[in-house]
Amino acid sequence: MADKGVGIAMELRAIQKRNRDEAVRARAAGEPKQRPSYGYMYVRLAPKAKIDHVAIDPVAAQVIREVAQRILSDETGKITCATEAARLTREGVPCPSDRLRQLYSRPLKGGPWTAKAVKHILCSEAALGYLMHNGRPVIGSGGRPIHIADPLWDRATHDALVKKTAPKRNGSRAPKSTQLLSGIALCGNCGARLRVTGRYGCIARVRGIPASAHCKPAPIMGLTALDALVSEWFLSRYGAGEVMRKVYDPGSGHAAQIAELTATRTRLREDRQAGLYDDPEEAEWFRTEYRRIGEEIATLKALPERKPGMRMVPTGRTIAQEWGAGDSVKRREMLAEFEVRVVLHPTGHDPRVAITGMEISTDGIELTG
Repeated sequence: MADKGVGIAMELRAIQKRNRDEAVRARAAGEPKQRPSYGYMYVRLAPKAKIDHVAIDPVAAQVIREVAQRILSDETGKITCATEAARLTREGVPCPSDRLRQLYSRPLKGGPWTAKAVKHILCSEAALGYLMHNGRPVIGSGGRPIHIADPLWDRATHDALVKKTAPKRNGSRAPKSTQLLSGIALCGNCGARLRVTGRYGCIARVRGIPASAHCKPAPIMGLTALDALVSEWFLSRYGAGEVMRKVYDPGSGHAAQIAELTATRTRLREDRQAGLYDDPEEAEWFRTEYRRIGEEIATLKALPERKPGMRMVPTGRTIAQEWGAGDSVKRREMLAEFEVRVVLHPTGHDPRVAITGMEISTDGIELTG
């Protein structure tokens, strides 16, 4: 029995070594071996054949591009990786592991999206079409990352996503509730946010918040009643306006390309200083590659640069139509976009509900949706 156990252990180590050697060989040849990143799929010429090439998964790509667009166009701070993960789960969009099961016709497990997964997909350089290993692009023989597929977006958009999804410590958080006025409705007595406990109400005094010690009587109102008041006010004020979709324009992207080429040239120079290109033949390759990269940088610097930013695109839809088609979370995003604030006072106060929002011009209304 002991000899049999030793034999099994030796065979296991041999299998592990063959797998490691094959992974190293595949990386050197620019071949993918791990499961595809979300937004991509492997294309095989036969069901059990080797991977022929990597292609963009049109279904997953549309999902994650919409997530990226929503996060980049948000100026309220209320659309985050966490809220997008909750939205995708709520809408029944298969999570990355379930999408992979779909591609291979396997039963789904119904797993939820997580904020960590959304951020990883948005910030990974795999979305640029690179072959990845240990979270970093694999560098090819030319000193550049190996491309195995078309990118989901360009380098400028990648940099913008990394910056937009970075942790922020501004004290505000996106609401977790799906209720329309969560995070928007305030107490008219103490200014605290109203809590949703089967109805809208202020419980700050009960929670022991010093600033709310004199919040008596605490204002309360039914969910349906307050939601209806705010909906009617919002549509009467903004409903006729046209929805202008905010679209992120990555610009020309020349600056990002220059930065990437400069990083590649710096990496080559550091390798040269470490003695990796001392051989005469390798030294000649180094000089040729270094010169070529320098010429590309000079060419890009001579081109006009268009800075990235938000562009407004008309949709042909009115605010009222967008409001009617959206769920409570979508409508709350619209309220936040128009800086709507709701103040609820106790019974007997006049007015009972005070609503304010963004001031708009009467000539040529152009609103953001």
